Amino acid sequence: MFLSSLKLANFKNYSLQAFDLSPRLNCFTGLNGMGKTNVLDAVHFLCLCKSHSGAADKFLVRHGENFFRLEAVFQEDTGPVPVVAKFPLGQRKEIEKSGTVVSRLMDYIGQFPVVMIAPDDVALVQDGSEERRRFMDNTLSQISSDYLQNLLTYNTLLKQRNALLKQFAEEKSFDTVLLESIDRQMPAPAAALHKQRQYFVEALRPLFAEYYREISADYEQVDARYTSDLADGDLKELLQRNLEKDRILQRTTAGPHRDDLGVLMDGLPVKRFASQGQLKSFLLALRLAQYELLRREKGFSPILLLDDIFDKLDENRVRQLVGLLIGRDFGQIFITDTQRSRMEAIVASFTGDYRIFEIANGSVSV
Repeated sequence: MFLSSLKLANFKNYSLQAFDLSPRLNCFTGLNGMGKTNVLDAVHFLCLCKSHSGAADKFLVRHGENFFRLEAVFQEDTGPVPVVAKFPLGQRKEIEKSGTVVSRLMDYIGQFPVVMIAPDDVALVQDGSEERRRFMDNTLSQISSDYLQNLLTYNTLLKQRNALLKQFAEEKSFDTVLLESIDRQMPAPAAALHKQRQYFVEALRPLFAEYYREISADYEQVDARYTSDLADGDLKELLQRNLEKDRILQRTTAGPHRDDLGVLMDGLPVKRFASQGQLKSFLLALRLAQYELLRREKGFSPILLLDDIFDKLDENRVRQLVGLLIGRDFGQIFITDTQRSRMEAIVASFTGDYRIFEIANGSVSV
């Protein structure tokens, strides 16, 4: 599976721009702020129906316009698959696949798997557990529509429960029957999330360690560990045990919404002890492990988006990474970089098909 063409209309800083893409390697160069990352974000949106940054759809519309539209053609073994993503301001986004509107986005997500490696990945280490849960959810939602359904169901029930606890506190009342009507529904999706996250982390760990060895020349040992409240019992027991605490704090204090992915280097927390170069290699290895796990589960290569990944990597780690990308079959790759000379040095050792696009103020030259 790969993307053969892409067209952006009123998307971020692009008024109208079309790309004919290489099935293997697509390089985008230009100064910061010119729109390189926005091309990758358009691909991300077409695959996952949302921006990589998490920005609301209305903020993706070009300033002064009232809609954006993305068009693409994905090439599969069975032939070309046209996809259109449309968002008029004030309305709901719409995805069309092969001319038919997708009725449920959860049935679409995962058909065109994608992994994006970007500078803001540092949040996986430096920010709280929410970012690391999002990392797990992003992968598992592309693997299983059942996982995505359970995630949406659980989050909806959690929001309702928290709103009810807050209402009880404000009104100085408590309705056991009403709370139990929600509590009864939560354990099933919670158990499903816990089981699949456990599987994900155990499958990820050896891949993560392997990629880090290749990128860093085996200087350090890395690992990932899954922690969950559900390791101490099912959610039904936890909700009962923590009921008084939840009433006082006006929120649900136990459940898969508190799960975390511990990330370690030589047995120590990465956040505290890693240098910038080590941290960059660590995050690259984590994302490449995510990519490999997706490929194994889907049976074909996802699209790989690499945004400004060479910044802060020393020459040796750049060489290790480039050798890794070229030496293995990573399917279709998109790379951005501010230095065209560095990009040309990369493609000089690449024997497959490639294209280089120069980006300036939302317009492109090849």
